[in-house]
Amino acid sequence: MNKQSQWKSSTGFILASAGSAIGLGAMWKFPYMAGIYGGGAFLLMFLAFTIFVGLPLLMMEFTVGKMGKTYTTKIYEKLTQKKWLNIIGWNGNLAVFVLFGFYSVIGGWIIIYIFNVALQMITFSDDNLGNIQFEAIIGNPFLTIVGQGIFILLTMIIVMMGVEKGLEKASKFMMPLLFIFLIVIVIKSLTLDGSMEGLKYILQPRLEDISMQGILFALGQSFFTLSLGTTGMITYASYASKEMTIKTSAISIVAMNILVSILAGLAIFPAITAFGYKPTEGPGLLFKVLPKVFDQMAFGSGFYLIFLILFLFAALTSSISLLELNVSNFTKNDNAKRKPVAFCASVLVFMISIPATLSFSSLSGIHFGAGTIFDNMDFLVSNILMPLGALGTTLVVGQLLNKKDLKAHFGKDKFKLFMPWYYLIKFVLPIVIVLIFVVQFI
Repeated sequence: MNKQSQWKSSTGFILASAGSAIGLGAMWKFPYMAGIYGGGAFLLMFLAFTIFVGLPLLMMEFTVGKMGKTYTTKIYEKLTQKKWLNIIGWNGNLAVFVLFGFYSVIGGWIIIYIFNVALQMITFSDDNLGNIQFEAIIGNPFLTIVGQGIFILLTMIIVMMGVEKGLEKASKFMMPLLFIFLIVIVIKSLTLDGSMEGLKYILQPRLEDISMQGILFALGQSFFTLSLGTTGMITYASYASKEMTIKTSAISIVAMNILVSILAGLAIFPAITAFGYKPTEGPGLLFKVLPKVFDQMAFGSGFYLIFLILFLFAALTSSISLLELNVSNFTKNDNAKRKPVAFCASVLVFMISIPATLSFSSLSGIHFGAGTIFDNMDFLVSNILMPLGALGTTLVVGQLLNKKDLKAHFGKDKFKLFMPWYYLIKFVLPIVIVLIFVVQFI
């Protein structure tokens, strides 16, 4: 990619940054995490962490990107003249590499569902969408590996071709359309018999549902949803123009992610109680519930197919950014290296992702640490590598960078936000992240 021309407008920058997480972070992961860790209590903790921790950290990463204007594996050395601090950038590279590994598992599920629904429509099958058996799909090792391989292949081809600009234009149409579909699903879910219990579950915080584990995973969800600690947002900001306003962009992205997360919860939880599911269904929650909602609509199969295609597009915009971060760091805009590096990275991701895929079938009996192999990859990224990357960046910004330089890149400060933000980054957030690490491992 050409750094100087990637973002031609603030709108494109904001949509791309939000799109890097909205696909699966908000729509797939938030509902099932909220279902496991207390519904409304989890939502309340997630909102608190996103606003009071995530937003300042996002503003921090945008500031670093605007100041550094280079690759994330060299940006820390450029800003501090300390080469060893580039380890923070390499931590981000590792995070997105592992993240792409288990992310592609879900991308493969979407592709399999698209194939199943399309086959039903082509053959004029009388089967209901709700009869697509999620457990049977993820329990088939061959099918899931093929689906995952197709998802990684699509991502690789797009990155090889370098058509991110076209995707940026398409996202301005397809992301709002996905948003509209999500609102329609919410409206339909709320009209189902028995839906009010699910609505109460996600909107009514219960103190007895707050646990230390829930708090840790709510913070991890906040990091995951905003792609913090991976240096991905630093990369996006390094491509942005000097005119980009850090505060406006960060607030817009946080607001969109919160809104989509809440809409996803409102779409799923009323339907959960209406159809007799349990909130603790786990990673398959979205795939089990939504087909039944679309079954209640006229032309449900057609609308569900469109929704899945839009969902796949949102997932691909995220996976492309994950692969591109590693590719750009190794190629350094040398287009001759783009294809071989993208190919090698994709093959490696495919290899490490196979155990994650098989966590739901032939390797489902293997449990350690956070749970299955898939669970452990998720935990490693969301609860260790992302917070670790954010901690490193807060220490660099708060302790090593010049306050005047930071203020100059912070932009217009009509509401005098710079000083509270600066002291939050310098003193408060590093302590918060360290304390959570300590509690997590105790």
